[in-house]
Amino acid sequence: MGDDHMTNHTIGVTGATGALGGRVAARIARLGARQRLIVRDINRAPEYPGSSASMAVYEDTAAFERACRGVDTLFLVSATESEDRMDTHISAVDGAVRAGVSRIVYLSFLGAGPAATFTFARTHFFTEAHIRSTGVPYTFLRPSLYLDLMPSWVDDHGVVRGPAGEGRVAWVSRDDVADVAATVLTDPVVIAASEETTYDVTGPEALSVGATVERLGRLTGRSIRYVPETWEEALESRRASGAPEWAVEGWASSYAAIASGELDVVSPTVPDLTGHPAQSIEGFLRRHPSALSHVHV
Repeated sequence: MGDDHMTNHTIGVTGATGALGGRVAARIARLGARQRLIVRDINRAPEYPGSSASMAVYEDTAAFERACRGVDTLFLVSATESEDRMDTHISAVDGAVRAGVSRIVYLSFLGAGPAATFTFARTHFFTEAHIRSTGVPYTFLRPSLYLDLMPSWVDDHGVVRGPAGEGRVAWVSRDDVADVAATVLTDPVVIAASEETTYDVTGPEALSVGATVERLGRLTGRSIRYVPETWEEALESRRASGAPEWAVEGWASSYAAIASGELDVVSPTVPDLTGHPAQSIEGFLRRHPSALSHVHV
């Protein structure tokens, strides 16, 4: 790393077996930094030079405290959505603080707020507030909706349904979010400037869902279309899955947040912190040419 501050510095990475945490852990390993991978299943923990692994779940404060002992900076990936997600986050944060972690980098969400239209974004706001209340220095990363997951919004018949209206969103790739996180966790200059800082992390342009779908179809040669729904229609169509109501409202409200304009944000964070442009839809499809292979029209 070439900096004394990082020589004996240990970075704790949660979610290291997941799509985002795993990307961050791989980047930190390439940079040669020491890291502690905190995972739910020790047998699935990746192995890198300079890394160790500890097993803990967020819900077990004592176990999470033990896993964080010796960790200087903790990268806290938000837990899987659940009805008691806030309690889960509080437990993990409290364990980390008791372990003596000196900085928390939390993966939040764009537009996190107590009355955010996207219901899951409210949990992120209250998690941020709890981290602030501990007095531990923090950095919050607030990514937009993941570009990687946009193809999953398209059903097998090439239809995207939801109450997104004409609102816009700057989809961001998880690779870009991981690049930003790795920089915030390891770059001494960025670390010095990032205390008590919130970064919006977005793609290079904001598009409506209709425009996004049109571009995906044009680039892949598949017949894809957007069908607007009302709020009630969106709830009803998702209830058919048998999912609990909190999950149904969360899925539908992600579209509603687009319609409200709350996600119409384009931030320079990716190029400013990583030195490369944020990935576009075209760039994403070049890397993932089979992203829409499930569409059969």
